[in-house]
Amino acid sequence: MRYAIHFTPPIHHPLAIAAAGWLGRNVYSGDQVDHPPVAGFTQREIAFHTALPRRDGFHATMKAPFRLAPEVSESDLLKALMRFAGTIEPIVIEQLEVARLGEFMGLLPHAPSEAAAYLAARTVQEFDHFRAPLTEAEIERRDPYRLSAAQFANLHRWGYPYVMDEYRFHMPLTGPVDRTLAMRLEPALRQVFEPHLAEPLKIASLALFIEPEPGAPFRVHSQHPLGRIGVKRSA
Repeated sequence: MRYAIHFTPPIHHPLAIAAAGWLGRNVYSGDQVDHPPVAGFTQREIAFHTALPRRDGFHATMKAPFRLAPEVSESDLLKALMRFAGTIEPIVIEQLEVARLGEFMGLLPHAPSEAAAYLAARTVQEFDHFRAPLTEAEIERRDPYRLSAAQFANLHRWGYPYVMDEYRFHMPLTGPVDRTLAMRLEPALRQVFEPHLAEPLKIASLALFIEPEPGAPFRVHSQHPLGRIGVKRSA
């Protein structure tokens, strides 16, 4: 079993609903969802190009998937996440856009978000002691020979290459695609998502994701609101 700490919008948020349709799966219920009709692509093509993010679920990574260290439990992790979330104030990303990051298409901030990067760095540091050390097989799956020196160091220190200075907030919507296919996919992604990108995105919670068994789809286990709850505001 593996866990991850991510941001994903609330279940009824328009962006969450649009993403469930595009990816073909609701990350909360695990239910299959029909892909929307998109000009230039068959349902089978969309299903193929979204297979990887469909399994991972719609999210922006804060702490990448990890196995629990033997000395801690799921209950320990949940309590720590609730406490941690209460110490963090919500943040806002002013503008998301459909864009390409490396080999993947997804939703990225129009301008780099220092607040999101800081939140991710704090999450990685805070929960590192819950993470079991990587096995040799897990390291090899990250294809370490293709990583930069900084990414390789991150992999061994934090269990994931794309953290700290290598982090960039993004919400993947496809698997790896070449440049030609990316150019075809971009109008389709804009058609589905741009109606929901006019307003700033508020990050007001962190979600605990769970992979019940190797290869199983990730699902939201629980949502944890950011900021103190129940504090009375002065009139």
